[in-house]
Amino acid sequence: MRTRSQHLQSDKFALASEVWQRFIDKCFLCYSPGENLTADEQLFPSKDRCRFTQYMANKPDKFGIKFWTLVDNDTKYLCNTFPYLGKDELCSANESLPESVVMQLMSPYLNKGRNVTTDNVFTSANLARTLKAKDTSIVGTISCTRREIPAVLAMERAPPT
Repeated sequence: MRTRSQHLQSDKFALASEVWQRFIDKCFLCYSPGENLTADEQLFPSKDRCRFTQYMANKPDKFGIKFWTLVDNDTKYLCNTFPYLGKDELCSANESLPESVVMQLMSPYLNKGRNVTTDNVFTSANLARTLKAKDTSIVGTISCTRREIPAVLAMERAPPT
């Protein structure tokens, strides 16, 4: 039998992971989302001191636990979510963190003709190709400073008037 400290070495979210996984399993069982889903990040304010507390300067509450979420566009029902616990050792070298996150969130809904909406944190040409191969479409904003955007399309933003 593993001790608590051993369990925490392999799972940073160990103190809540069992209850959390049961919650997510119930979300899957109790609801079948529509065809349009949205992937995003959510910072839940927390003053707890733990290894995965995040600081996000652009959020009203600066400190908290960041969760990657997938919700149904029509009902805002939570379809899938997991906490950001720091660098993911399971993420392959040729896949970026945002791509890995979207694929993990969408895994139960791939090959079912769904659409995922993302912001510029997640959107990339490589992700679009990967999702297309899995019969899933993507709609998202993309930063004009990305290397994959052709120079012809990357226009400078006009200063506000």
